[in-house]
Amino acid sequence: MQNTKIFATAFASVYPHYIQKAEKKGRTKSEVHEIIHWLTGYDEQSLQEQLDKRTDFKTFFEQAPKMNPNAALIKGVICGYRIEEIEDELMRNIRYLDKLIDELAKGKKWKRY
Repeated sequence: MQNTKIFATAFASVYPHYIQKAEKKGRTKSEVHEIIHWLTGYDEQSLQEQLDKRTDFKTFFEQAPKMNPNAALIKGVICGYRIEEIEDELMRNIRYLDKLIDELAKGKKWKRY
């Protein structure tokens, strides 16, 4: 998995797509935020600060207050890759978020692993 371009991409540039994906399927921005809070430990204020600063994905995850240890329980395929086989920690964290947003958008009940 060599798509490291995402590491330097501003989280704020992808964030609206997460919201849009969820809302298209009748889900809410607050549900997306709940996922981000659960996964990273950011609260509303610190998440907004990261968005305002246009922090890149690498920094966003490096500065996450507390990555949820249960994130490792997230399994499945996202973007053609099995999450549990992704060796790079940063890419795995990004894909955890992608997977949770996808599940939300597919109408699955948001479960906290």
